[in-house]
Amino acid sequence: MEIKIHKKLNELAATAICGNDISSSVLYVSALAIAFAGQYAWITLLIVSLVLFLFRKIYGEVVGALPLNGGAYNALLNTTSKSIASYAATLTLLSYMATAVISANEAIHYLHHLIPSMPIIISTIGLLLFFALLTIGGITESAKVAIGIFLFHLTSLAILSAFIIYFLTHNGLAMLSENWHFPVKGGSITNAIFLGFAASMLGVSGFESSANFVEEQKAGVFPKTLRNMWAIVSIINPLMAVFALALFTIPMLQSDGFQNTLLIEMGEYVGGKWIAILIAVDAFLVLSGAVLTSFVGVTGLLERMTLDRIMPQFFLKKSKSGSSYRIIIMFFILSVSVLLITNGDVKLLAGVYTISFLSVMALFGIGNILLKVKRSSLPRPEYASWASILIAIGAVLVALIGNILMETPEDSPSNLMVFLDYFIPSIIFIIIMLNRTLLLKFLLSAIHTLFDPIRKLVFRIDKNILATINHINSQEFVFFTKGDNIATLNKVMLYIIKNEHTKKIKIVLALDKGQEVPPNLPMEMAFLGKEYPEIKIEFLVVDGKFSPDLIQKLSKQWNIPVNFMFIGSPSNKFPYKIEELGGVRLII
Repeated sequence: MEIKIHKKLNELAATAICGNDISSSVLYVSALAIAFAGQYAWITLLIVSLVLFLFRKIYGEVVGALPLNGGAYNALLNTTSKSIASYAATLTLLSYMATAVISANEAIHYLHHLIPSMPIIISTIGLLLFFALLTIGGITESAKVAIGIFLFHLTSLAILSAFIIYFLTHNGLAMLSENWHFPVKGGSITNAIFLGFAASMLGVSGFESSANFVEEQKAGVFPKTLRNMWAIVSIINPLMAVFALALFTIPMLQSDGFQNTLLIEMGEYVGGKWIAILIAVDAFLVLSGAVLTSFVGVTGLLERMTLDRIMPQFFLKKSKSGSSYRIIIMFFILSVSVLLITNGDVKLLAGVYTISFLSVMALFGIGNILLKVKRSSLPRPEYASWASILIAIGAVLVALIGNILMETPEDSPSNLMVFLDYFIPSIIFIIIMLNRTLLLKFLLSAIHTLFDPIRKLVFRIDKNILATINHINSQEFVFFTKGDNIATLNKVMLYIIKNEHTKKIKIVLALDKGQEVPPNLPMEMAFLGKEYPEIKIEFLVVDGKFSPDLIQKLSKQWNIPVNFMFIGSPSNKFPYKIEELGGVRLII
């Protein structure tokens, strides 16, 4: 029998899967940082790079000690309780859901610049479906697509950077100098850097993804993915912010028109239409790659949760390619439903995306602390210092508070309220799954409380009805035979079964002096007993001639009314009239 060996991901493939998510942040995070921090945006992005550097050690220590899928969920599961770990899992799931929907929708919007007739919602669903099917096909197939997107993205950014550098060498840095002296938005440099940092932390979304599919990676690959992602974010994001400040005025950069298409505007400004088209195509592809990251990451997370019996075991069913297709289908349906509910207005998901992602980062840091305290003897390839952990968690909490306090348009709900709208139903479902045996016991107790009195009443009624039936059937009947053959006796039995309620019958043969029992009659009685087992048949031979007096005597002796005694039709030689028999019934 041939054993199929699961092929694991190398450094490039693993980096590409999670790198597409984190590197796609360059499309929006530089503009977002400039919107809040102005000329200090590149500083906030470098601060983010420093925080991410600290998290490299944190993730390296936790996943090195516990190299299992699940990320923050796995870290807390092995250091606290399953219920606490489930909160991290719920936040991670919401982060992936928001990432998938936002990235797919933004990717289609970029493509819409090139194909204006393209329907946004239907195309977004189509893109989500494509990556769902690709993930069902297997992670190695997904990795090939991710690598292609990743390399194209880095190449596009390199081309854009080359054109910008060439442009600046010929036109100087006067705009950068002018922007540096531009008045800070709100008048406070500290506040500008604080809000800019909070917004810029969104640029590291995707850093947590590698930990969610670590089991799919070759040995030693995971820390390299962290290093590569850190390098990409540390170079590209601050550099693009500097380039933007060197090309356009701050008021122009802070306008709505530049927020979603900054890199396209930069490309068209320094290289013309074809560079803008290249960046638009690149944006579509790399944002699509972020969708793929969501599918791969959520599959690893939910597989682990299902193995831990938090999710129904139904989701463990594998396809021929080895993918958990039911998890992927469920996530696809969830993402499409969110897209339709929000009607493509992904700004409504910004709160979910922001708070979920930053909360997961903070929980991972807390998981590292618990790992040091509770699992100090567990071997690990690297260690994060206490100072770096506390600084990293503190920085994430600052960013989290900043995003919660961040102003939103008057007609839009706050980030926190939108987050709670999605988090509360999700965590309720997880709580139900975690406590399902307790809830089932409660349901069973409620059912017993409600229906036991009814059941007792039914049993009592049932008992009384059965007693009544038994009482009715206890009435005994008598048939006086003349030594009839088996055919006649069978007719007697059929009549009684059809017309009377009884389980007992006496078949009586009255013999006068000198008469004998027909030789076949006992054997025929035994046959009737086998043929009608539900009726107790008693064969009796009494002394005396059949007469009205004998009937009355036996009626009193057996306490059986005369009208429950039967005879066959008498012949012309019968010495008595029917009315003299006291009410005996003729049945044959």
